[in-house]
Amino acid sequence: MSLPPLVEPASELTVDEVRRYSRHLIIPDVGMDGQKRLKNAKVLCVGAGGLGSPALMYLAAAGVGTLGIVEFDEVDESNLQRQIIHSQADIGRSKAESARDSVLGINPYVNVILHEERLEADNVMEIFGQYDLIVDGTDNFATRYLVNDACVLLNKPYVWGSIYRFDGQASVFWSEYGPCYRCLYPEPPPPGMVPSCAEGGVLGVLCASIGSIQVTEAIKVLAGVGDPLVGRLMIYDALEMQYRQVKVRKDPNCAVCGENPTVTELIDYEAFCGVVSEEAQEAALGSTITPKQLKEWIDADEKIDIIDVREPNEYEIVSIPGARLIPKNEFLMGNALQDLPQDRRIVLHCKTGVRSAEVLAVLKSAGFADAVHVGGGVIGWVHQIEPEKPVY
Repeated sequence: MSLPPLVEPASELTVDEVRRYSRHLIIPDVGMDGQKRLKNAKVLCVGAGGLGSPALMYLAAAGVGTLGIVEFDEVDESNLQRQIIHSQADIGRSKAESARDSVLGINPYVNVILHEERLEADNVMEIFGQYDLIVDGTDNFATRYLVNDACVLLNKPYVWGSIYRFDGQASVFWSEYGPCYRCLYPEPPPPGMVPSCAEGGVLGVLCASIGSIQVTEAIKVLAGVGDPLVGRLMIYDALEMQYRQVKVRKDPNCAVCGENPTVTELIDYEAFCGVVSEEAQEAALGSTITPKQLKEWIDADEKIDIIDVREPNEYEIVSIPGARLIPKNEFLMGNALQDLPQDRRIVLHCKTGVRSAEVLAVLKSAGFADAVHVGGGVIGWVHQIEPEKPVY
């Protein structure tokens, strides 16, 4: 559906701006009026990572007058494979500051506002209230539901994107004209069911594909041109190089934008999404050891069986000495239980401790009462025991 322009046009473009945006100005659907609207627009990008990088760069290049950046993290070397707004020289710097410098290097006429804090229920309304449109580049379900609910309550449109390995999705959610994120995904997946990009990986260039779609949709909504992805979900398969669309209808029973909403204020989104299941939390209570404890057990030749529950490609990157690989899914399907020793204590680990806690719950319910898992996983092991090994 075609929608009215989101923002009013600025009073004028300077001579320098006309030169800079000339290729926009000669597009009939954009023209002077559309470019003035972009100049007057205030857009907030949640995250300066994989999706935020191309989004911020192209929003800046397009001439969006004010860009806000919500980001509390620092640049890590593992980011550079996909987060192209940062460079080698930025490692260890604030991502928000690094992104700001890149944006201003692209377009010095952009006003950049930094929000160097974690987006949470107690600050999201005040931050979002300063902007016309939100671009969601987050990578976790708790923040996605937070962004959605805040936008619905504030009646603001936002452009959503999601990436994983070779797959991407994008849509525009605006409850005034169509569905919201909860209409598409009423409930988050069970904890541990959907791996994050940190666990499952992502093709770096996929970020550019989905990020550019997000910016295209943002420009269309701001300037009131074309047919934005309101009520449509764009699905991209990079391996097959296929795009397809799925219609998304507004759910009259939606908890936040439905006819009788039950969510009328922000909630505890970490609890709602459950990063770790209750069963895993209970299993890990009193059954979590540190990497240093594991090192002591290994040195003392304790009777233990160290099991790595990550995926084979992760195991190839780095591993704990003596650990054998049995992926998490083998435990969830029950295939691995029959091969576990009865005369040795089982010690589980994964990358950071989330997946191993889920597997620990399975073992506890199967009768392996003395099984434990390593808090911090192989990353903690490298940092505390073998710092010469790589992390990912």
